[in-house]
Amino acid sequence: MSTTVRETVAITGMNAGDNPAPGVGVARSLRLDPTFAGRVIGLGYDALDAGFYTQGLLDGGGILPYPSMGADAFLASMRTLTARFGIRALIPNLDSELRAVSTLEPDLAAEGIGTCVPSLDAIERASKPQLPQLAAAAGISIPDSEAVSSVDGIARIGQHFGFPMVVKGVYYGAWVVESEASAIAAFHHFAATWGVPVIFQRHVAGDEYNVCALGDGRGNMVGAVAMRKLVVTDKGKGWAGVTVSNPLLITLAAKIIGALRWRGPMEVEVLVSGRGEALTDLHVIEINPRFPAWVYLTAAAGQNLPAMCARMALGYPTPTALAPYQAGRMFVRIAMDQIADVSAFGHLSATGILPEPPRVTQ
Repeated sequence: MSTTVRETVAITGMNAGDNPAPGVGVARSLRLDPTFAGRVIGLGYDALDAGFYTQGLLDGGGILPYPSMGADAFLASMRTLTARFGIRALIPNLDSELRAVSTLEPDLAAEGIGTCVPSLDAIERASKPQLPQLAAAAGISIPDSEAVSSVDGIARIGQHFGFPMVVKGVYYGAWVVESEASAIAAFHHFAATWGVPVIFQRHVAGDEYNVCALGDGRGNMVGAVAMRKLVVTDKGKGWAGVTVSNPLLITLAAKIIGALRWRGPMEVEVLVSGRGEALTDLHVIEINPRFPAWVYLTAAAGQNLPAMCARMALGYPTPTALAPYQAGRMFVRIAMDQIADVSAFGHLSATGILPEPPRVTQ
């Protein structure tokens, strides 16, 4: 990995609130790579996305149409932004974007924009409703799960799984519920927010570990970093974590990538029970088809997975595997005020374009 990258890479997911998107971490990882000399363009859905105003992070930015407006609107916007910034690779970082980008991969390539994303079939097979079928095919363990499209079956599921029970939206969010009434309330919340089905999962006790991994699309894993959450928010999101050395977690991620012939980044969320060397009881609770918000930790620990993903999207040769990462590296998230000139916000709001890095006042 010695060839210098000089192309322009666009990154989505600039939201960096209390439930941050991965875009800022991906951009920081590119900046950390000594062989990356290209430009970084941030793409988001709101002019107040905090990543737009991070000092030294971006070379420009733009507003995208919401995924609900359809793939054609997304492609038209990418054409406009590419004409402006000369984008040569796109790293999508939101679940809600992945299906559209995967579908549009040939159209984006025709515009000179490379991507490194999984096939639509792989995305569907890794989705929450399809997780039981994937577990059976790949030989991995998951908690008992059932996808539900109406409230009719909730009482039966409650009797079968028992309480507490986990209720998840098809894209985002998870509630631990203690009663049938709470389960019905959770169903209505997630159905109204993300649509149906809503996923019900048996509650399994254990410590939560996450693996960020990158696949080459031929069944091989390019790299993977495992992390244990140390602090979580009230939404269950990691606020602090530490890299760990556990070959079982890495093997688990490799098994999933191999079964799906996954191309691009993924995050595997795992519940692990036991202590010390007995950490052998692993249950996959979720697979996310993109980088996680904590992805900068992978670069800091020695495996810069976003930089490698950008190279793959640009068509650079892919190594057989990255060097081992360093265990014991940790992250602790902070909340801080960024100061920027309001003219940058005004220009982005009015035109949808952030033409240059915003001027920042210390």
